[in-house]
Amino acid sequence: MKKTPSYEDAYKELQEIVNEIEEGEINVDLLSEKVKRAVGLIKVCKDKLTSTEEDVGRILEELGEGD
Repeated sequence: MKKTPSYEDAYKELQEIVNEIEEGEINVDLLSEKVKRAVGLIKVCKDKLTSTEEDVGRILEELGEGD
């Protein structure tokens, strides 16, 4: 089972893939593989952002209840 990368690691790798694609550094044989990896990394980032947003919302609600 692969370990899920941290948000920072996923974002950095995603940037590298985008740069490779933009600069034409990826050969056609690897392009599909890189695009699939990019989709997975985007999901990791999106899930982490959603989770963080939910956590912050919960914390703010708890702080508001103390008033």
